Parts: sequence; C-alpha cells; structure tokens
Amino acid sequence: HVQLVESGGGSVQAGGSIRLSCAASGSTYPYSQYCLGWFRQAPGKEREGVAYIDSEGTIKYAPVVEGRFTISRDDAKGTLYLQMNDLKPEDTAMYYCAAEGLGLYGDYVPGAKDFGYWGQGTQVTVS
Repeated sequence: HVQLVESGGGSVQAGGSIRLSCAASGSTYPYSQYCLGWFRQAPGKEREGVAYIDSEGTIKYAPVVEGRFTISRDDAKGTLYLQMNDLKPEDTAMYYCAAEGLGLYGDYVPGAKDFGYWGQGTQVTVS
C-alpha cells in the first residue's frame, strides 16, 4: 500500500514547459521496487499511459510524448517526476501518477488496469 500525491500542474502556453511531481508516502513495500507511471485523461477520453519507469530504470514513453517528456524518479525522496517540454494544446488533461509492482520487460507496456495505486491527479492546461 502507498499514498501518492501529484503536484506541479497549471496553465501554460503552447511551447512551454511544466514539471510534475508525485510524492509517495506510507509505503509498505520498498518504494524503489515499484514500477511508476504517469497517465493522463482528457474530458471524454480514456485514461492513457504517458511514461513509465520501473525499478531497474527501464523507461518507456507513449509515442505522442517521446522526445518532449522525460520521466525520472528519486527513490531516496520517494518522488516521481515528469518534465514536459514543448507542450501542445492536445497535452491538456488531468495527469495522474500510479505505482505497482511491475517490470517493463521486452515489449510489455502496462495499461491503467495494471496499476493498483493512484494519486488524485493534477490538471495541466495548454493554450
């Protein structure tokens, strides 16, 4: 069990940057062993995966954000980050962080249903 709290969302003009953070607390499982992910959900759309990082440092990105977004983690601080650059209006969404005991092996890309722990979300609006 772990509690996740996102922060850093806001409004920005197209081409701008935002850095999201996700702080974990109360974990009964070593935080460093979690696979962590960022998801987003726009109104009327399904929740989609944006970026993932597992306990071994394997990283995967959704094609639509690769080259613009960077996921990272600081296990000592129990914090996950998402640096978002060159933001586009279509990046507007509620952004959620998630954690689960997964490994990003081979071609496997986890979906929302594969993660059991979620934050409440932080809104990002790009105009």
